[in-house]
Amino acid sequence: MNENKNFKPYVSADKVLPEFTVTSIIMGIILAIVFGAANAYLGLKVGMTVSASIPAAVISMGVIRVIMRRNSILESNMVQTIGSAGESLAAGAIFTMPALFLWAADGTLESMPTYLEITIIALCGGILGVMFMIPLRRSLIVQEHGVLPYPEGTACAEVLLAGEEGGSNAATVFAGMGFGALFKLIVDGFKVVPSEVNTPSIGGFAGQIGTQIYPALIGVGYICGPQIASYMFAGGVIAWLVLIPAVVFFGGSMDFATLGNADLAGQTIAEVYAANGASAIWSNVIKYIGAGAIATGGVISLIKSLPLIVSTFTKAMKGMTGSKNSGTELRTDKDLKMPIVLGAILIIAVILWLVPAVPVNLIGGILIVIFGFFFATVSSRMVGLVGSSNNPVSGLAIATVLIATFVLKATGSNNAAGMAGAIAIASVICVVAAIAGDTSQDLKTGYIVGATPIKQQCGELIGVVASGLAIAGVMVLLNNAWGFGSEELPAAQATLMKMIVEGIMGGKLPWLLVFMGVFLALALEILRVPVMPFAIGLYLPVQLSACIMVGGVVRLVFDKMKMKSEEERKRRTTNGTLYCAGLIAGEGIVGIILAVFAIIPMGDVTFADKLGTLFNLTGAAGVIAGLVVLALMIYSLVVFANRKTGNK
Repeated sequence: MNENKNFKPYVSADKVLPEFTVTSIIMGIILAIVFGAANAYLGLKVGMTVSASIPAAVISMGVIRVIMRRNSILESNMVQTIGSAGESLAAGAIFTMPALFLWAADGTLESMPTYLEITIIALCGGILGVMFMIPLRRSLIVQEHGVLPYPEGTACAEVLLAGEEGGSNAATVFAGMGFGALFKLIVDGFKVVPSEVNTPSIGGFAGQIGTQIYPALIGVGYICGPQIASYMFAGGVIAWLVLIPAVVFFGGSMDFATLGNADLAGQTIAEVYAANGASAIWSNVIKYIGAGAIATGGVISLIKSLPLIVSTFTKAMKGMTGSKNSGTELRTDKDLKMPIVLGAILIIAVILWLVPAVPVNLIGGILIVIFGFFFATVSSRMVGLVGSSNNPVSGLAIATVLIATFVLKATGSNNAAGMAGAIAIASVICVVAAIAGDTSQDLKTGYIVGATPIKQQCGELIGVVASGLAIAGVMVLLNNAWGFGSEELPAAQATLMKMIVEGIMGGKLPWLLVFMGVFLALALEILRVPVMPFAIGLYLPVQLSACIMVGGVVRLVFDKMKMKSEEERKRRTTNGTLYCAGLIAGEGIVGIILAVFAIIPMGDVTFADKLGTLFNLTGAAGVIAGLVVLALMIYSLVVFANRKTGNK
């Protein structure tokens, strides 16, 4: 607890460098919107997002140091502070709010969520996340420096401190963006090759396996690593090569109408499989087993974290009692004043309660403030211990949905408005937890490099506002183009939230299938297999997790290769991570552009449809060409991972 007394930041408190500048603000806003939109697309497609802090830091250094010939580490840090907020806000928003679109599509809600409704929910959650974190900064970031490692925040600081390599590393990110955009255009823009290749049916075996051909999925697999990728792939294998064949083999009848598909009412399982293939069995049967497994995984992670959550909250509260400003005027000690923080929290709570566009009543507003502060405290400290990637935001969101739905139902709000209210409450708190974790990582980076806390906190708010204003347009655009819950955008977490609320409010869930997933998850926990990645693989198409596995295998090969030194190994891993971050951003940006094309009419079709009919390869030629494109994606990753950077 006293290690901070001996700590000296890279930029001393008495030294003033350019930090909160017009350049850093504009660059940060651009990156917040770009990474926010890209991660929104990725999260809706894959069910997970990736951190934008390090890519944003690298890009900012490349532009500020190399192109603009400026030399301020604090300016680069401000860019990544603003830019990383977009990814975190997108994660909180897209894991919950698409449920409102799904209800509007099936007639449960009278109209689609408006731009104003989504924006207010996202902005309120983001601002609360920052405000709840500010009183915790001194206790978590300063007093426990050397105790809480904050992995991503420390890594980002190391990247900034190694600024002489910024230009070369930034080139790697930009190269990834370019190739990611190119591959996405080939596959989904011009549709030269199919986006998915599958094994043919073998005899009477109903199982199927294949792979999608997307650069972002390979990037996710590389960044997450072979272990997480293998758990996801194992879930897909169990679903598509075990459960689907078992369902078809045993056959029988099933009331598909109660499962939400009236078009299949009266058909047997064999008839559905014969007419629609294995994907129909997966989408109408297996996904409920996967939903049960995901929900159980979230609850398990929450239960396992309870001792840590309790001690975290207790220590944070004790730390706050001694965290008042000591009268010092040191630049590195200045936070936003507490009256401003408390006033902002009160205003946000009133807005959520009184603005008609937001389906939150007084009880919901109280729940948001109470659980928001609690989960922000938990998230801020847990990312310090285990990192943002292991922060159980999904578990916190599931817990919030369960509590909010039960409370609203008990108070008489058991209609469609109550269901929308439960999702709105969960959306705000999910954004709160995600942004609070991101803010704490950014403040740790700033503490190490010697940034000014109050300026970082203002920067975080700017990033929240910029991405909050953009995320609603992105969500509306993507839904209009392809629809949430579609093959293009499965929206796994949001679909799960929708199922949970419906199950509690109206008992619409096929509980037999859900409990199969519950007990499967419990068995995995007994075997000490991480439940969440396996459950996501069970819930999503195996072709998606197979492509992620490809990226994981590439990372595994690099990890196992003999290197000249540990420094060489670290260089390759970092290069590959930065290139993959670029792949994800590049595909995400083109995905947004293609969504615009998909709503532009050209006669009887859309511009996207017209673009996709110019040159197509189908049949065996398409499969071979698709695999060639996949091989080129892998080759590009290998080339840039092995690329020498800096002066080494």
